[in-house]
Amino acid sequence: MNPDRPVGALFRRFRERLAAERTSAAGPRQATGERRALVSTGRESDSRATGTGPGVGRTDAGAHDAGLTPHPPRDAAPTVGRRRGGRGGEQLNVPPAEFTSYYGRPVLKPPVWRWDIAAYLFTGGLAAGSSLLAAGGQLTGRPALRRGGRVASLAAVSASAYFLINDLGRPSRFHHMLRVAKVTSPMSVGTWILSVFGPAAGLAAIAEGAPRLPERGVLGLGRRLLPPAGHAAGPVAAVTAPALATYTGVLLADTAVPSWHEAYPELPVIFAGSALASGAGVGLLAAPPAQAGPARRMAVAGAALELWGAHRVENRLGLLSEPYADGTPGKLLRAGRVLTAAGVAGALVGRRSRLLSAASGGALLAAAVCTRFGIFHGGVASARDPKYTVVPQRERADRRA
Repeated sequence: MNPDRPVGALFRRFRERLAAERTSAAGPRQATGERRALVSTGRESDSRATGTGPGVGRTDAGAHDAGLTPHPPRDAAPTVGRRRGGRGGEQLNVPPAEFTSYYGRPVLKPPVWRWDIAAYLFTGGLAAGSSLLAAGGQLTGRPALRRGGRVASLAAVSASAYFLINDLGRPSRFHHMLRVAKVTSPMSVGTWILSVFGPAAGLAAIAEGAPRLPERGVLGLGRRLLPPAGHAAGPVAAVTAPALATYTGVLLADTAVPSWHEAYPELPVIFAGSALASGAGVGLLAAPPAQAGPARRMAVAGAALELWGAHRVENRLGLLSEPYADGTPGKLLRAGRVLTAAGVAGALVGRRSRLLSAASGGALLAAAVCTRFGIFHGGVASARDPKYTVVPQRERADRRA
């Protein structure tokens, strides 16, 4: 091979680079001797170990002899990074990232529901509890209790329909939801429950006004037919009342909102207890103490369920319990507990006092409002903070690993 040709020059520089790498491995003295040999032959500038300029590949030893900075280092041992768990595995050269949010935005889109859905949660439970109270008054021969429960049930279910349609935006959307019956959709099931409960509760309440109708003519016919129709419609409404009281809890737990979804065992229990307590409040307000016995028993049962469920969601969920204990939701739920306890105590103590019974009924109704709004705002708060979405997901992934 002709040494004057370009190929020969490239090959010669390649051999010299290999020789320089061997000398760097042998030690600084041998590297210095090789460098002197290169200087004596006048070919030091051809060495990539000590050359300058862009694209050179210098070794640490050669660059040190030439007084240059290694770029990149050719004979340095690789940096040993931390290993995950200290037992081998993936080599980490950077600390693990701490998640905050995605460009300052929440991971989940918060629910678009407004205050009217929280009010719908309360009025739906009130309608269910009042219907059960009315059925109890009908079966035990307590007309004041029956009348108050039926009227309150009709008023509450009418308010529920208004709040739901107001949230949907157009009344026709409620009608469109009745085109199908999908048992896997809590919203579809709830629409059908409301459609069955509403007419039954309405007929039972209208029947309470039959004695005020004239005895003759068309209205007289209504005076005779409405009472038996009301007695038949009352139990129908009472049968569907438990589903109406609890399906909203299933509806909230079926969403991706962290503090709602994780509380799926407790939400139906809380809503059932709140419905019973609010219905008991109606009975304590509407009936004299002599007829309010079923209302007092409903108050005790509803308070027990509600307080147990609220305690569970505030303590069982770990990190996801924080939204129920802090801020506005925490204040509402604490107020609900205090009002529930006061209402039950007043109902038991004031068996002979109409004023104390009425005050206890008002406290139970206020407690139901605080509980429903507290649960609603707690879920919304958990959707707005990214940590309530990401941290539980990482914990579940670590447990599976």
